[in-house]
Formats: sequence, C-alpha cells, structure tokens
Amino acid sequence: MALAFYWYPKCGTCQKAKKWLDAHDIDYTSIHIVDEPPSKEQLLNYMSKSDLPPKKFFNTSGKKYRELNLKDKLKDMNTDEMAELLATDGMLIKRPIVTDGEKVTIGFKEETFTENWL
Repeated sequence: MALAFYWYPKCGTCQKAKKWLDAHDIDYTSIHIVDEPPSKEQLLNYMSKSDLPPKKFFNTSGKKYRELNLKDKLKDMNTDEMAELLATDGMLIKRPIVTDGEKVTIGFKEETFTENWL
C-alpha cells in the first residue's frame, strides 16, 4: 500500500522528506495538507497510532499557532478538541505526516523514516 504523505510544498522539512522518499523509491500519495487537511477522525486515528502526545501534532513554529495563542490554550484542551481544531486548518498541523494506515510519523528525521518506512 502506498503511504499517505501530507505535506505543504513550500515547507523545507516537507521537501527533505519528499526527497528522502523519492531517493528510496517509496510509493506514496502526496496530499496537500492545507488544501486537504486530515479530518478530525483521521487525526484522532493518527494520534492513537503515533505514540506521541496530541500536542506534538501542532506546528508550534507556525504563525497561526502564535496568533491563536495556542501555547497557553492547549493545556486546557482534550484530545478531541485538539483534533477538531487541527482539522480546521492545515497550517496548524506539524508536517509532514506520513502513514501507511498502521504507523504514523510526524515531521522529518532521517533515522525515524529509515526505521519506519524502509
């Protein structure tokens, strides 16, 4: 099965991840994370499969994150509320998200990609 690769083409980290996937001949489907953000249900599924705390799904260095003052608001939100908020705006989501339906990685670290996708 091809991986789902949620990315933002102008994002440097996403470009590195795409280059890595291409260099290793890994089959994937590109999904523009802003044009087609994952749904709340998909995000909840990814959160449960990633073994990461839900707040790790937020793009903490993004302008939108700062504008909404999410640093302070997240501690009072439950997982359901976080997924709902993330589903409203792809720019809030840390990227890229890569999944095969069972495993999920967020961001790009070569060792993590090697471990999960080779």
